[in-house]
Amino acid sequence: METGTAQPARPEESGAEPVWTGLPRGLLRMRRLLLVVWLVPIAAAVGVLLWIFAGPGWSAFAALPLAVVAWGWPMLGRNWRSWRYAERADDLLISRGVLWREETIVPYGRMQLVEVTSGPVERHFGLASVQLHTAAAATDARIPGLIPEEAERLRDRLTELGEARSAGL
Repeated sequence: METGTAQPARPEESGAEPVWTGLPRGLLRMRRLLLVVWLVPIAAAVGVLLWIFAGPGWSAFAALPLAVVAWGWPMLGRNWRSWRYAERADDLLISRGVLWREETIVPYGRMQLVEVTSGPVERHFGLASVQLHTAAAATDARIPGLIPEEAERLRDRLTELGEARSAGL
């Protein structure tokens, strides 16, 4: 699946299969870097502490966090590939999950607030997240790791569609 190249669905295409958009590769790079940044120092600290307090034979258990890195690396890739969203005529679809697939449908008329957030790590990687708030907390949704321009475009479009759909309520 090519990410970031699909165009959003137009309202007149509502009867057709939704056009899904994947997340930028920068989100995967950021998550993998965070995995390494957290677990490699933990492995080194565990190794040193085991060497000091339990003897040299026990320091091999420091490899456990490194095994988690080796396992987590491909898992992060699978998770990243599972995230996608599609804009339809009346709602926004968000799909995610590898083992447990979850698809959230957020009707434009139910949106109360759409915000774009970007923490320091996300900003470093040139990413932002879109958070959708609705009247029912269970239908709140989030799209992480978008390029800031796409996040702002999506926020503006969803806000515009939300205002138009809620006027009829």
